[in-house]
Amino acid sequence: QVHLAESGGGLVQAGGSLRLSCQASSAVYAMGWFRQALGNDRELVVAIDYESEKRYYADSVKGRFTISRNNAKNAVYLQMNALKPEDTAVYYCATSSLMSSMLNGGYTNWGQGTQVTVTS
Repeated sequence: QVHLAESGGGLVQAGGSLRLSCQASSAVYAMGWFRQALGNDRELVVAIDYESEKRYYADSVKGRFTISRNNAKNAVYLQMNALKPEDTAVYYCATSSLMSSMLNGGYTNWGQGTQVTVTS
């Protein structure tokens, strides 16, 4: 069982930026972030493989969000720019042993989540 600890959420005005961080207790292959807004289904936002060669971005965040990772620290980061009110959600860090599984919602581990609220 890999423990994940997220940080960096908060309240920001539309157009602002936030950076989320996720620290894993051990090395993991695929890492990513999914979000869930109140009343909505869970949505995979971004994902990245171990070598940082494959990256996935949901259409709704392309050009605004950037995922990166530091394998020496077992950490993944999500830089969110040009935030919109519709980005408001609880963001969860997640891991999977396969990138393909991550893309199909097959998360092995996930964190407690961090709230991101974007005001208009």
